[in-house]
Amino acid sequence: MQKVDGKRSAALALTGVLALGAVGASWPVAPAHAQSAPQVRLPDFTDLVDQVGPSVVNIRTTEKVSSRGGANGMDEEMQEFFRRFGLPVPNAPRQQRPQQPQQPDEELPRGVGSGFILTPDGYVMTNAHVVEDASEVVVTLADKREFKARIIGSDKRTDVAVVKIDATGLPAVKIGDVGRLRTGEWVMAIGSPFGLENTVTAGIVSARQRDTGEYLPFIQTDVAINPGNSGGPLINLRGEVVGINSQIYSRSGGYQGISFAIPIDEAIRVSEQLRASGRVSRGRIGVSIGDVPKDVADSIGLGKAQGALVRGVESGSPAEKAGVQPGDVIVRFDGKAIERATDLPRLVGNTKPGSKSTLTVFRRGATRDLPLVIAEIEPDQPARARAEKEEKPRSSSAGQLLGLSVSALTEAQKKELGLPRGGVKVDAAVEAAARAGLREGDVIVAINNAEVGSVKDFESAVAKVDKSKPVNVLYRRGDWTQYALIKLAK
Repeated sequence: MQKVDGKRSAALALTGVLALGAVGASWPVAPAHAQSAPQVRLPDFTDLVDQVGPSVVNIRTTEKVSSRGGANGMDEEMQEFFRRFGLPVPNAPRQQRPQQPQQPDEELPRGVGSGFILTPDGYVMTNAHVVEDASEVVVTLADKREFKARIIGSDKRTDVAVVKIDATGLPAVKIGDVGRLRTGEWVMAIGSPFGLENTVTAGIVSARQRDTGEYLPFIQTDVAINPGNSGGPLINLRGEVVGINSQIYSRSGGYQGISFAIPIDEAIRVSEQLRASGRVSRGRIGVSIGDVPKDVADSIGLGKAQGALVRGVESGSPAEKAGVQPGDVIVRFDGKAIERATDLPRLVGNTKPGSKSTLTVFRRGATRDLPLVIAEIEPDQPARARAEKEEKPRSSSAGQLLGLSVSALTEAQKKELGLPRGGVKVDAAVEAAARAGLREGDVIVAINNAEVGSVKDFESAVAKVDKSKPVNVLYRRGDWTQYALIKLAK
């Protein structure tokens, strides 16, 4: 009797499932013994707001402008919106009014932004672009007290600035460990989007170490960040500041789900120098670099696409004095691995000028350590092209296999190009060489890791080429040195 009842129960259960399907149900029916999945609670940010909110400030700036410029009839929030995102500021509708006499320059609202209290004695951190060109900076605390601030220093390269207000006993933020930050982690922002003070938004970390700047690996989030949020803190669930909200990616100027923040560890390093001297001193070694493509890495025996490919070495620079050559791949700096080319300027830039450091380079199939002394970064100097008449060099047709016709460099050309070991100049590039990107005027300095200092060297290297494999050619074009892979016809 129990068996019959069991069959009837099963039939009834099946009928129930079919009935559910008939009315469009799309969820499975769980067995009676199955346990319900644990519910995941969304984070509650209320305590964080109470904890960090008093440390976040609003920043207003003014700028001296000619009375002829006017304010275009726009409020300061909209002016900041257009200015920050490179949009032309529209003219206000013209109104019929009597001609006014010329007035002296006046202080007009320039923009709004955010910031946060770094120390109890009144140091405030924000973005450099928030206070750039400002003649007056006004900081408003969460308790509505206002202070005129003086700019201690700003750094455009990292977009970090420090200002100081005359106050004590202020609620300073707690600094977090960016190294513990994980993709997918909840984060919160507090700031003044469009001048709306103490606005709280939240989201998750979309990516870490996003390469969008020369010196900074940004934190990417989907936290709603808009004009006016700039300079405000990015906060983790422990109530610690992990970044400074700096940029948004947007075609309209408003929030579209992609925001970038400056990692707080980078910002703190900058702020310490700004507080100490009002400026940031960075190291340099004098090389032009690029990434190492996978096919190039394979062809030169590096194996892995890593490091910074040296395309040019500045004359008289620390790199030249250390023996760095175009075509070298810098794989470590002071023992730290260089995974991407952008890693190198960050590591060098954070090194104190005058320090002794070591570059590890990959050259001709082997690594070597090159000691050097770090110089201080200086404004980029435009390269000057010089033309002078040269005696027509002898031509060679030894490179027909590669689609190249080359000739020797004169001593004057070697000196001008900074190639004491020589090279050969490309007089013509056709077929395979042209397809690889080589062209007339390029200077070949190595073939398949063999140095080419003369036409004889070139002929010898070409004679050893394996026709079944791509031929890697290291060449100089202007101030840049790079690789080309010539694929021979089979």
